[in-house]
Amino acid sequence: MIRCITFDLDDTLWAVDPVIQHANQTMFAWISEHAPAFLQHYKLHDLAGLRQIVLEDAPEIAHSVTLIRMAQLKHGLQKAGYSADEVEVLAAQAFDVFIQARQEVVFFEHAREVLLELKQQGYQLGALSNGNADIHRVGLADLIDFQFKADDVGQMKPHPLMFEQMLAHTGLRPEQVIHVGDNHGHDVEGAAAVGLWTIWVNLQSSDRSHTASAQVSCLSELPARVAEINQQAHNRITL
Repeated sequence: MIRCITFDLDDTLWAVDPVIQHANQTMFAWISEHAPAFLQHYKLHDLAGLRQIVLEDAPEIAHSVTLIRMAQLKHGLQKAGYSADEVEVLAAQAFDVFIQARQEVVFFEHAREVLLELKQQGYQLGALSNGNADIHRVGLADLIDFQFKADDVGQMKPHPLMFEQMLAHTGLRPEQVIHVGDNHGHDVEGAAAVGLWTIWVNLQSSDRSHTASAQVSCLSELPARVAEINQQAHNRITL
């Protein structure tokens, strides 16, 4: 029997691109006022290049979007001529501005309603995310019981570690959990490799082949797919 349903966040419960675009613009507006020399060297479109530079210097932070963001800011501020002390303070403050704006999400249609319905049905709900959205700050703490982020785990999905830590936290077996997500590689293949049931959130109605236990093209379909998997789960045994 299914006991727990875990969800990816970005592009599963909301569209992430406009969120990041808004957060970057908000951060750069703050930088223009408090660290204007940064903008003499870097513009918004230079973030991708900064990401590549800092990952070449510190590949061990590749799992953490937060550490990457901080490294980008520190590298850019240093190149802009700020002192070491200024770099530390300004990078932390700029990141605080970014992360606050990053939590300003607009949920997909039916997202909160479906989470509430599943919670009322008695399922434990969790969030497993490669990003740095926070369930408390986006307004999901009343519906989602726990969260694991790649920042804290030390590995991004599809690496099994996040799924394994979730299983240890809940005390459940893989066949008692469904993972829901939009990214076929990270969410479907990653979760399936650990033995979880999977639901692919295919909101663009892609016709690509998939290996998920089920798929939905609208979040309103999730309760029905969960019920179908729950019926199948009675016959599934962990070897």
